[in-house]
Amino acid sequence: MKLTIKDIAKLANVSPGTVSKVINQTGNISQQTIEKVNEIIEKTGYQPTFSAKSLATKKSNLIGLIYAGNINAEMNHPFFNDVVNSFKNAVGNLGYDILVFSNNKFSRDKQDYLARCNHYQLNGCLIIAGDRIEEATLELDKSHIPCVGIDIALSGPNSSYVTTDNNKVSEQVVTHLYLNSIKDVAFIGGPEYSVVSNIRKDSFIRQMNLFGMNTKDEWIQYGDYFEESGYKAMNNILESSSIPQAVFAVSDMMALGALRALKENGVRVPVDIKVIGCDDIEACRYSDPTLATVKQDKDKMGKLAAYMLHDLINGEADPNSVKVDPELVIRDSCLIDNEL
Repeated sequence: MKLTIKDIAKLANVSPGTVSKVINQTGNISQQTIEKVNEIIEKTGYQPTFSAKSLATKKSNLIGLIYAGNINAEMNHPFFNDVVNSFKNAVGNLGYDILVFSNNKFSRDKQDYLARCNHYQLNGCLIIAGDRIEEATLELDKSHIPCVGIDIALSGPNSSYVTTDNNKVSEQVVTHLYLNSIKDVAFIGGPEYSVVSNIRKDSFIRQMNLFGMNTKDEWIQYGDYFEESGYKAMNNILESSSIPQAVFAVSDMMALGALRALKENGVRVPVDIKVIGCDDIEACRYSDPTLATVKQDKDKMGKLAAYMLHDLINGEADPNSVKVDPELVIRDSCLIDNEL
């Protein structure tokens, strides 16, 4: 027979609330009572349940993980996988477990995130930005639940967010190309409604105009952050009236697709066209040629999100935002003529 918190309380001749306070190490309990309760727990082999641990503190030590928008796409993307792994390791060291929101039958509204948080008594949530942000995400952001977003600008009363400085992503790419006498540059963005992609596109165009560099409407293409869409976008660029000297794709996956399209069409990289991606996923080091990219510090972003969420949960910090600087990494796909 499985023991309950009430059974332990009866054996110790104390209230269930006292047992819960001993388990959670809270409240003003005498040392004698603490020792008596702990002795009974040890002798009986009692394992506190989720409810018992949460009874006094209302803390579950559980963090909700939400992939806002297109969950399947985001869960399969290497960039977000790396960020979440870093976050998972950091929050684990802080004493939390992670609950992934995946139950489509939780309620009539399968995306009722706030209801899930209250149901499981979650301490807080990490929200990974998707292509389209649901109303349920906005509702959660406005609530009392501590939240930290990755690549999504949360503004709620108990929310913070971490993002790469996306303006600098494009600025670094365009500046590098300009300094190496490359002025004709194409751009492959994510979906036209993607906030992050549009920040990078606007910064790209602004920096191109600043340096008097050349781009064309037919050189501005869109994909979905994955390889096949980069392949199609690159083919569209190759069918345009003229060919650029370089192409910048806002994700490495799309840049890898662009490399495949160029190879199939007999276009030499980097001799004929130079290619730069963004994210610095592992595959960049093994592509042919190896892919130049703008590195997003995925490990730092995950750790920052973990510690920021922990501070929000414990009331040790006010809501804030952090922008992480990117780093341009030049590899074979963007070697300059004198480097070949």
